Amino acid sequence: MTDLEAAYALIDDANARDPNLISADGASVPAELIYGRRMTAMLARVYPNASDDVRLAVRAQHIRRWEVPRASYPMDRPGYLRWRKDLGRKHAEWAGEILHGLGIGADQVARVGALIRKENFRRDAEAQAVEDTAALVFLAHYAEDFAAKHPADKVVSILVKTLAKMSDEGKAAALSLDLSAPVRGALEAARAAGSGP
Repeated sequence: MTDLEAAYALIDDANARDPNLISADGASVPAELIYGRRMTAMLARVYPNASDDVRLAVRAQHIRRWEVPRASYPMDRPGYLRWRKDLGRKHAEWAGEILHGLGIGADQVARVGALIRKENFRRDAEAQAVEDTAALVFLAHYAEDFAAKHPADKVVSILVKTLAKMSDEGKAAALSLDLSAPVRGALEAARAAGSGP
């Protein structure tokens, strides 16, 4: 087993403890376990030549996410932003513990952590690939449920912000996804607002 495969197995083991279950392919599965696997599949589709550092960052993007619940922060914009920043640090820390345990060097662990936090993603092509992958997984697997629970203008506003953080390659990949009619319509509206390719 390679270091990458061993790390995937340990990340999946951690995420398999997620008490939040979702339906996927007809089965009830831990939410973050399937999220990590979806991230890996999307990365392979859009960035097949990604480095192991990117592959690890993508798989660990939401590791043990349920342990830092959104409700533990103020339910306003500053609270949301602080929650996201703290989550990034915790995900990097938890992934780093796994990688250290596998004997992976400190430099690589630090690099994977920086990618998990998506540091300088506009200037770092690998961090941008992580950002793109997260956005594409949202569009492919979670945007339909989000759209069903929120007003159309809010959905378009979220997608405008999502597209603004994506690379041209990521945006092109978004257009190739098999999306539901409401999500496709919202995506087209977001592009028309000036954020698309």
